[in-house]
Amino acid sequence: MIENNKKHGAILQNALQEEPLSRQEIRCLLESCPGKETDLLFKTARQLREKYFGNKLFLYGFVYNSTHCRNNCNFCYYRKDNTKSLRYSKSKSQILNISCKLAESGVHLIDLTMGEYISLDKNNLEPVQQLGEIISKIKNQTRLPVMVSPGVLPDWALKRMADSGADWYACYQETHNPDLFSRLRIGQSYSKRLATKQNAAQFNLLIEEGILCGVGETLDDVIDSFDAIKKLNIDQTRVMGFVPQSGTPMENHPTADIKRELIILAVLRLLFPDRLIPASLDVEGVMGLEKRLEAGANVVTSIVPAGKGLAGVAQNSLDIEDSRRTVAQVKKILLACGGYEIARSDTYNTWIKQRKALKALNNKNSALDLLKTSQDLKSI
Repeated sequence: MIENNKKHGAILQNALQEEPLSRQEIRCLLESCPGKETDLLFKTARQLREKYFGNKLFLYGFVYNSTHCRNNCNFCYYRKDNTKSLRYSKSKSQILNISCKLAESGVHLIDLTMGEYISLDKNNLEPVQQLGEIISKIKNQTRLPVMVSPGVLPDWALKRMADSGADWYACYQETHNPDLFSRLRIGQSYSKRLATKQNAAQFNLLIEEGILCGVGETLDDVIDSFDAIKKLNIDQTRVMGFVPQSGTPMENHPTADIKRELIILAVLRLLFPDRLIPASLDVEGVMGLEKRLEAGANVVTSIVPAGKGLAGVAQNSLDIEDSRRTVAQVKKILLACGGYEIARSDTYNTWIKQRKALKALNNKNSALDLLKTSQDLKSI
């Protein structure tokens, strides 16, 4: 046991120095035992977060504007065939009103979330244009960055999102094991979903990737997800524990072990210390916030205003209508936790500008490297 603790501690010291970790070392961290090992893991994650972000946290306002979806994901409450799911589509004026209220409350970003309702099988020009108009109006009236999650879209539609002012494109793979993906996201293309994120980055959209844990993944699957996140140069990454949903094929599947979610979150921080990692209020509500911050998260997301008829994702009603998932309540929790501070808006905006500039430079260098390789091949 002492020898294992020494090995675990040595790996964390390497991580703190931002030295590359092997698969075996990452596996060792994912297998951290409760108590001293997990405490040290979380402490190291916090140290790396503080290196890049200090004690500053960012807040995301959540607007689930449509619960209609073309997909039949086995884990999702809003899957197309779930007759128990509440369906709604908010009007443009409702979406704008909610976004403005969230902006006034002090969020740093408007997370415009929706089911993947834009059809890929027919002319989808009108819904893409409508979404683009909503993004433009939110940007103009709130002056806040906007994240969108319309799902897999063709390049011209992704460009329209970027041209309309979207800053972020969220598209979760959930797992980077193609076989498990096929069991979770029924009838969807693993490669097309992955490629859409790559394509979106070419339009200088920042990308969020997500891992779903507790759905039958192995530790190797989780490590493969880490590798994919690195290759995609993801800007924000999250892990969410599975919550069984009524009316779905997985409604009797066990709820994810929160300890596993927290360990994965902490390892994400070690591997990607300069990225944004959310602590979602959508799994355990406000009661789960502190433990996720202690594991290394630096974004509080899924802040939802009460009285607007909005739903959550993993927990469609948890802490919403009793006004617990608001900026005011988050501030109370942060005050009780101590040591955390809500960042200024210009701090978040500066991070976005710097991140976009870095990615644009990387894209340019990659294009130049590709051109040089092509020229070298021609000269052979």
